[in-house]
Amino acid sequence: MVKFDYQQEYIRNSRDVELFACRWIPSSSPPKALIFLCHGYVMECSDFMRECGIRLASAGYAVFGMDYEGHGRSKGARCYIKKFSNIVNDCYHYYTSISAQEEYKEKGRFLYGESMGGAVALLLHKKDPSFWNGALLVAPMCKISEKVKPHPVVINLLTRVEEIIPKWKIVPTKDVIDAAFKDPIKREEIRNNKLIYQDKPRLKTALEMLRTSMNLEDSLHEITLPFLVLHGEADILTDPEISKALFEKASSRDKTIKLYPGMWHGLTSGEPDANVDLVFSDIITWLDDRTGESASLTVTPVRNLTANVQKVVEGACTDKGKPKRQHASLLCGLNGGGRRLVH
Repeated sequence: MVKFDYQQEYIRNSRDVELFACRWIPSSSPPKALIFLCHGYVMECSDFMRECGIRLASAGYAVFGMDYEGHGRSKGARCYIKKFSNIVNDCYHYYTSISAQEEYKEKGRFLYGESMGGAVALLLHKKDPSFWNGALLVAPMCKISEKVKPHPVVINLLTRVEEIIPKWKIVPTKDVIDAAFKDPIKREEIRNNKLIYQDKPRLKTALEMLRTSMNLEDSLHEITLPFLVLHGEADILTDPEISKALFEKASSRDKTIKLYPGMWHGLTSGEPDANVDLVFSDIITWLDDRTGESASLTVTPVRNLTANVQKVVEGACTDKGKPKRQHASLLCGLNGGGRRLVH
């Protein structure tokens, strides 16, 4: 198992909102490739996706995550998505700035998206189709199941009032945690994570997610990057038919689908340990096959890098959790302004 360092920092996006970012970096050898995390709705990277970061870093990959605005440790109204494109743009600017760094610019770049993060990953690909070398999509939100698609009349009524009461928590929904995570002990650990939003979805947030899913559904044929899509066949939050549709309609030459009988939505965090081991084994095998010496990986040079992410603070610790260093510096000289340390 490869040793790694865990680091975290706060950055400021183009709207001057402070966002939390973290990374797991192999310390004993250069990384095989870069993995960029796109977490799901209400979720976050440093705690909920820690297992994912640790497993991929232990396999030799540099893993980078960022909490979206309003999610996790980032600032902003809790889980309020004013524009879905804001999430995509924030991820794009931060992740491309990392890819441009000298030690990483020759490394392959892979997107990793869970649930709503799958939609973020696919939109990042559509934003710059040749930049990413592949994607790992775990129960992705890229099509609305016919079982839960709202009636057009309901959508029309909600759309009429979304600008009047955008932040109202009026959208009825089942308990997502109960429905997503099978293992009762892990389910309670997730429920006790205070960084995870557990209230009703806000009106505009729900409509932005709905519109994003419907737009992706209409453009699945435009997906061209290599991808592995994984889905539990007992998932009641995102229908496995969604992943089947992506696999069938995408124009990618290199595409793989893995369906797991009896598994729920939270494949990497809510299943019994044996199931989680199986899923990560499939993920790492897929990555290793595309980053090994025999793989012909072409890395697109970073171009037109926009300077609109400011680093506010950086902190790091080893995989044993001991503090390593803390300092402030600019990532790409962005947005001007002063720098401050956060203790």
